[in-house]
Amino acid sequence: MKIQRDGMDKIVVLDFGSQYSHLICRRIRDFSVYAELVPFDISLENLAKLNPKGIIFSGGPSSVYDSGAPIPDKKIFQLNVPILGICYGHQIIVNNFGGKIKRANKEYGSSVLTIDSNSDILNGIGDSVRAWMSHGDEAENVPEGFEIIGHTENSRSAAIANKQKTVFGIQFHPEVVHTEKGTEILKNFVLDVCYANPDWTMEKFVENAVENISKVEGNVLCGVSGGIDSTVAALLIHKAIGDRLKCVFVDNGLLRLNEAEEIENMFKKNFEVNFTKIDGQEQFLSKLNGVIDPEEKRKIVGEEFVNVFTKFSKENGPFTWLAQGTLYPDVIESGVSKGPASVIKTHHNVGGLPDWLHLKVLEPLRDLYKDEVRKVAKIIGVPQNLLVRHPFPGPGLAVRIIGEVTKNKLDITRVASKIVEEELQNADLYDKVWQAYAAVGDDKAVGVVGDERKYGNIVMIRIVDSIDAMTADWTRLPNELLEKISNRITNEIDDVTWVSYVVSSKPPATIEPQ
Repeated sequence: MKIQRDGMDKIVVLDFGSQYSHLICRRIRDFSVYAELVPFDISLENLAKLNPKGIIFSGGPSSVYDSGAPIPDKKIFQLNVPILGICYGHQIIVNNFGGKIKRANKEYGSSVLTIDSNSDILNGIGDSVRAWMSHGDEAENVPEGFEIIGHTENSRSAAIANKQKTVFGIQFHPEVVHTEKGTEILKNFVLDVCYANPDWTMEKFVENAVENISKVEGNVLCGVSGGIDSTVAALLIHKAIGDRLKCVFVDNGLLRLNEAEEIENMFKKNFEVNFTKIDGQEQFLSKLNGVIDPEEKRKIVGEEFVNVFTKFSKENGPFTWLAQGTLYPDVIESGVSKGPASVIKTHHNVGGLPDWLHLKVLEPLRDLYKDEVRKVAKIIGVPQNLLVRHPFPGPGLAVRIIGEVTKNKLDITRVASKIVEEELQNADLYDKVWQAYAAVGDDKAVGVVGDERKYGNIVMIRIVDSIDAMTADWTRLPNELLEKISNRITNEIDDVTWVSYVVSSKPPATIEPQ
């Protein structure tokens, strides 16, 4: 079930395969305009039904001259809707209107964009800004009717405009943080060119969500993890249908230290919902025995959740719906939705359920980013301690343990992660970072314990800053704090000899190791 957006101004982003496509939507929503990502080959009929105030072509890995290159319906340019092309999208515009694209030396990184026309999408940007480039082709000849409004040393037509047709192309990526005033460029297009109303608010979302969910017939089974996503989903549904909702929490043996007890207490003390806890530790861990491939681990965890919910449904039903706390990034990264972008990882709570389960999927948060969910949580009265609780992956510690999931590695990960959280809290930093945890694999290193050499496990500490988990940067902690965390882990966990700190950002890395 999808929450209706009828009557709301929206910007539609056509996805041509860039891993940055989702960021375009995310940036636009920052100024209260709803943005939706759709496949590049969406039919003209379906695109028209969305009634967009503006259309944005994303970047992508292709060349317009490649065989089978993703190309949109040419009739899109006849819709009389403002269009902005980014990177590959810029090249599509040039090619469509009779310009020429040429192979060029690959340009990846920051370049100085000189502004030639300080109006429309570049209004108020200044004389020059640093812009993030990531391309191999570039426009050699600008189409008739277009003017160059910005250039770089290596890209003569880094920004072009046909003001009569309100069609714009930019070779750089305004959606990434590396582009100075990139958000302002998008805002200029959305608000000043498209004249979109900033009417996308979380208050309105809650109102629409409750109204839509109230129309659901039959009982709803909701799997809750204790995280903010599934909790908010459950509370929204409960607000709409009351006791027709039943919440199930599964202890799969892959949770953090003492987490199962904490979640059960939180629900029973704070929320007036029907709540059941199921102990599935043996069931999940036995299935994971000997499995080392991360995708296989995710698949197993997902399948076992379905098995648990199937059994509960048969014994406590009938149920018509299975509710999940799926978010927009989950949809995108699982490759369910959109264009030709690669699947980053599986086992997000997305996708169809097996036919034999006979349950329809209810995903009230499917259109939201993580920070939007937190705003919704505040509106519906979620306690502060849950609001600041760090995200936790659906497959749990199975993706923070590299290689086989063993009791020893589970114990190490749980205790080490607890130490990380405690020290961040002691330093008043826990609420200021996005996510913090410890991971462990099979690699070992020599340490000296007492007077003896010993092979022990290597613990990896991962702490990141983010807004929405779409991008993330590693947190620059004081050296003294890192030292304290390391000393506690090696002193308090017998099997650990080394502690490392992960300094990779997303992209190119992901937040979770698997």
